[in-house]
Amino acid sequence: MQETATGNVFGLAHLWEQGDTVSHAIAILIVIMSVTSWYLILAKSLDWWRLRKASKAVASFWAAKSVTEGIEKLRAAGADSPYAQLASQANCCNCDCEAVSGRLVSQFDPSEQMERALRQQLATTQAGMESGLTFLATTAATAPFVGLFGTVWGIYHALIAIGMSGQAALEKIAGPVGEALIMTAAGLAVALPAVFAYNTFVRSNRLILADLDAFAHDLHAFFTVGKPLIATSAQIHPLRARAAATAGAA
Repeated sequence: MQETATGNVFGLAHLWEQGDTVSHAIAILIVIMSVTSWYLILAKSLDWWRLRKASKAVASFWAAKSVTEGIEKLRAAGADSPYAQLASQANCCNCDCEAVSGRLVSQFDPSEQMERALRQQLATTQAGMESGLTFLATTAATAPFVGLFGTVWGIYHALIAIGMSGQAALEKIAGPVGEALIMTAAGLAVALPAVFAYNTFVRSNRLILADLDAFAHDLHAFFTVGKPLIATSAQIHPLRARAAATAGAA
């Protein structure tokens, strides 16, 4: 009964009580990294879901009877849809090219002005999609080492306390050392979700940006040539195959 009572003394509360300023700062830092990481994971997951929902409205845009109607359909899928922003930029450049006369940008022809506007919009969208990923990558790389430093610091003070007490029995060492190892486990618990989330978001961003880039090319072709380019890989390969077959027959 006495051993059980003694064993229950050790834990997070006892670790915090026995810790000093450095160990407290490390524990607070790990908590901050964890809370911020999970906030970014949830926020980025919601953003990804909205982008996927917005991408499904592209077919409705091309099925619309006018550009204005198509933009409204894109906005209906998301008020801040990057697809709607690209279409709005292209439409504005198509209608208001005369408004930039007398400026440096007027030295570009209308097609180049539209390409420039679409490129800037894509860069802005990419910057927004990548915000927060640096923190996730930093957390994934440093959290284990922060926890390890807390463990080393805790073991160091535990051994000093044991040495001063003159009691080096295993039951006297196991508790403080076990408490110190909690810091390493906490660091890993923070780092692993950040690693998985970072890799997932990088891949999903790459796919969405490729889709946005294809849509921007379609818009540029529509407003400058008069019809959209077929930019998806699923449609490009059949076209290439038919072109090769026609060339071979000729």
